[in-house]
Amino acid sequence: MSTRTLDGRVAVITGGSRGIGLGIAAAYRAAGAHVVIAARKAPGLAEARAHLLRVEGAGDIHTVVANAGEPDQAEACVTESAERFGRVDILVNNAATNPYHGDLLDLDLPRAEKTVRVNQYGMVAWTRSAWRASMAEHGGAVINIASVGGLVVDPHIGYYNATKAAMLHMTRQLAYELGPRARVNAIAPGLIKTELARAVWEARESILTAALPMRRLGTVEDVANAALFLASDASSWMTGQTLVLDGGATVLPIGVAG
Repeated sequence: MSTRTLDGRVAVITGGSRGIGLGIAAAYRAAGAHVVIAARKAPGLAEARAHLLRVEGAGDIHTVVANAGEPDQAEACVTESAERFGRVDILVNNAATNPYHGDLLDLDLPRAEKTVRVNQYGMVAWTRSAWRASMAEHGGAVINIASVGGLVVDPHIGYYNATKAAMLHMTRQLAYELGPRARVNAIAPGLIKTELARAVWEARESILTAALPMRRLGTVEDVANAALFLASDASSWMTGQTLVLDGGATVLPIGVAG
């Protein structure tokens, strides 16, 4: 894809201080966008801003402390972004949480509620804020970072995956409700080599990749490139869809270990 495909556009990215969110922010800045990154902790945002300033790009960088699971903070962040830049063209719902690992029937209510509040309702709250602040008038693109877990069964993170499956359905629902002014699409990454997931992949990388058609794990850049495509005019007739980025994990025949 050619560079500077997002010249002058304004992107708000939740969970933007590290990992996939920061990678998307870097790709958007390199493409010419003004970037707003939101996260819960100010020190992490300061480090992320310093990183983004080293990325060649013409757009401004703005940081906002905001919890993705708090609707009032979502509204405040989006309103501040729209006032600062005049509009919000792109929203990336990237922030997520997973406070529980284990069997579904052992899940307690507080952790279930936290997971839904951030992963599921948070997506609705941020999208509503972007719609009301700018997109209803100016249009735009919403990109939801879900997970390939929303398409498969996992013995340890079933409830987290259920919220990601809900994101995939709500992507289709919102595409219907917000069209034609705004496009809404999702990305479902497989295992990505982030620092946050290092404990999952580092010691087992060769085993995890042996059966994959692509023979490697995903990178932050893989997801960022897909997010750049979905935010740009190159995907202008695409809405309500999910891009699966899993190195081919979901096409493995039954009985082949992934």
